[in-house]
Parts: sequence; structure tokens; C-alpha cells
Amino acid sequence: MRAPNGIDGARQQSSEVTQAQRDGKPIVALESTIIAHGLPRPRNLEVARELEAIVREQGACPATIAVLDGAPHIGLESDELVRVAGSPELRKLGRRDLPVAMALGASGATTVSATAWLAAAAGIRVFSTGGLGGVHRGFAESFDESADLDVLSSTRITVVSAGVKSILDVPATLERLETLSVTVVGFGTGSFPGFYLHSSGRPLDWTVTNAAQVAAIMRRQDVLGIVSAVLVANPVPEAQQLGPELHDRALAQALAAADAEGVTGQRLTPYLLAALAAATDGASLEANLAAVRGNVRLGAEIAIAFSLGT
Repeated sequence: MRAPNGIDGARQQSSEVTQAQRDGKPIVALESTIIAHGLPRPRNLEVARELEAIVREQGACPATIAVLDGAPHIGLESDELVRVAGSPELRKLGRRDLPVAMALGASGATTVSATAWLAAAAGIRVFSTGGLGGVHRGFAESFDESADLDVLSSTRITVVSAGVKSILDVPATLERLETLSVTVVGFGTGSFPGFYLHSSGRPLDWTVTNAAQVAAIMRRQDVLGIVSAVLVANPVPEAQQLGPELHDRALAQALAAADAEGVTGQRLTPYLLAALAAATDGASLEANLAAVRGNVRLGAEIAIAFSLGT
């Protein structure tokens, strides 16, 4: 998939990604928001390096995506990764923010929507992340829905995630994904993952059991000319999930606190995630990281299977 007008000349690629494209090596896109905004320092840099190492160990090339000084970067050099991890002033950039950031020479970490779009524009077909955004609770009053869903509806990329963040309205999000014609398959599961939890309790229509099956779906998507995402819902292992009772109790407390303090809009998700981490003594963060590691590993397997072209 070629980039839209202007992106080819404006973007920069790491030497590793450039070489991988020359060699036809499979590439896995990784977001930078988890590095800049999702983890405490200095652990965020350790995790960023760990996730890239997981991709390499599987035999693929990592492409951590960010915008630096107005230029979209597809893959980060070592010093650039350090910059993203250590710069508290980095903005959080969704797809809507990209033209402004580029025009003003701003720097920022890319969310799911921006990462997916930039990855697809660079010809990358697989993107691994933790959990997607979706329809927020109380949507009827707030009309708050993540831009992730709209981007997935119009971007040909395969996203591996542990479902959507459990702070969201999961049933409503699944309905929106269906309406937007986003293909959703469970990896080794017949129920939609619950992000911190192995299962949200919501059934899925389709289940796959290996990376080759996902790659086959991607190839049939190309044959049909469908330009939308394939969402591979990969659950966190049960042994590494957040305890369901603890999760429900901590989430209820976080939602009540957010309501009492009037936290809404873009502030709500980071507020709730931070409240969950505090209420669970960091256990929610560990469950999140366990999910991300599994998703990155699976993303590399899928990218390799797709590159084989069989």
C-alpha cells in the first residue's frame, strides 16, 4: 500500500526498517504511546527495548512509530527510542493530530489510530499493541468514542491486541466493530478478551488457532479488495491476568472517582488506568505488559507467515 500524498517524502525510517524492506523481511509496527505515556520512567525504556527484542527473536523487524520534530518516524534508532522514553513534553498524537504536528514541527508519541495509519502508509501489514480504544461507558450522554474504531474501518492492517481496554463499554464496542465491518477473530479463544482479563465474557463468531490462518485471512482480504482492519483478539494468559474480583472492584472505584471529580474526554482513559494501577498495587500494569508481550510475539509470527505468501 503506497503512502498518501506527501508522506513518502516527509517520513523517516530507521536503518533497520529500511534494510528489512529491501530484503523483504517481515516487519511489525509498535506504538510509542505506551513508552511515552503508559509506563513509569525508566521502566518504559526497558519495556520498549524488550518488545523490540521479542520481535527480533521471532525473526521479524520491529518498527516503533513516533513523530519527531514534525517527521513521522517508521522505526526508531537507539537514541530516538531513548528520546521518546525520556521526554515528558512529548504530545500524544492520534491520526487527526498528524498534519498539525507535521506542520508545526512538533514531537509526539503515536496512539493506536496514528500508529495503524502510519504503518499502513509505509506498507506494514501487522501492528501489535496492548488494548484498543472503543466506545466509552455512558456513550448516550457523552458520544465519546475512540478514533481507533474509525481508523480500523478504513485501514488495511492486521492489529493484534488483547481486546479493548476494560474501562470501556465492551459490548457497545463490539457492536461498533461489526457495524464498521472490522473483521474480528479470536486467537485460540471463542470469547473476546478483556484486556486485563483473559475473557470479557462476550462470544466471538470466529476463532483461529495459528498464525498461518491469520495470514490466509489477510491474503483473502487482498483478493477481495477490502480496505479495513483484521483485529486478532489475543487474550492475556489466565495465569497472568488481573484477578477478576480485584479488577471489578478497582474499576468500580475508579469510575466512581472519575464521576465525582468530573473527569471526562481525553483525560478519562489515563485517569482510569492510573487509578486501576494504584488500586491494584501495580498488578493491572503487569497484566497489561503480559498481554503486550504476547501480542508482540504473535504479531511477529503473523508477519512472518504473511511474508511467506503461501
